[in-house]
Amino acid sequence: MGHGGNVIDELVTDHREVEDIFGRIEALPSGDKDRKVYAEQATMELVRHSVAEEEYLYPAVREHLVNGNTMADKEIEDHSRAEQIMKDLEGCAAEDPEFDRLVGMLMTEIRSHIADEEQNLFPQLRAACPPEALDGLGDKVRMAKKMAPTRPHPSAPDTPPANKLLAPGAGLVDRLRDVLTGRGKHD
Repeated sequence: MGHGGNVIDELVTDHREVEDIFGRIEALPSGDKDRKVYAEQATMELVRHSVAEEEYLYPAVREHLVNGNTMADKEIEDHSRAEQIMKDLEGCAAEDPEFDRLVGMLMTEIRSHIADEEQNLFPQLRAACPPEALDGLGDKVRMAKKMAPTRPHPSAPDTPPANKLLAPGAGLVDRLRDVLTGRGKHD
């Protein structure tokens, strides 16, 4: 969950971890119960990652990039679509035919989002933002991921200051529910 380095290094490492989980899902046959476990793990990572980006990365994008407002708004819109898919996926068992459709949609959406961030947003931010600012953002993102929710909350605010106020409480409740239910864990 926390890797070290500047904000871009941190988020790229998150991207690789999610892609690894997607690969595990794709390697299993349709209906395998472990596909659900991996989908839950991917959701937990993606929600924490998204909350941290919305709290710290996108405000920096707005501040430092010429077209920052447009870029941040597009990224938040991507998050909203993915979060709704994750919410729909939450209620599906691995053997439900809808599960395969939704997990496929989620992987397509996330892979497109990752490619856009890594090919467009991150290089621009690296060029426009001083290294010490990127390092400071990395620390903030790591802290935010520790406190962030682990379940999709599509109706929750996704911009500061409301998201920074509500995320820690939702995160605490989500983590408690995860422990009690064993969500994201193998039997």
